[in-house]
Amino acid sequence: KIFNMLNKPPLSPPGWLFPVVWTILYILMGIASFLVYTSDKYTKPALTLYCIQLFLNFMWSIIFFNLQMYLAAFLWLFFLWFLITIVLFYEINKPAAYLMIPYLIWVTYAGYLNLAIYMLN
Repeated sequence: KIFNMLNKPPLSPPGWLFPVVWTILYILMGIASFLVYTSDKYTKPALTLYCIQLFLNFMWSIIFFNLQMYLAAFLWLFFLWFLITIVLFYEINKPAAYLMIPYLIWVTYAGYLNLAIYMLN
């Protein structure tokens, strides 16, 4: 099914909001990763995990939109949620961790939308 033709849950945002939110989130995430990278406490595992979760984020779009495997996409997103690097970033640079919170909130909201779309379609 084409995304626009799917049954969507209550609280679904208008389509134009997604690119706006993702642009803001990627800017915040980029700043956060820069703060970690340039920190005196920099540790490679934190940025390695950050890159892994970015890859998982990218793959979610393919699973959800291209493959239209909505349950698999939800499970993938659930796994991604646990890899968001707030705790590791907090140990290195507190402002970097705070910059990741909107991303965690949005991924949580995306999980609601994803699961609801699976259940409605």
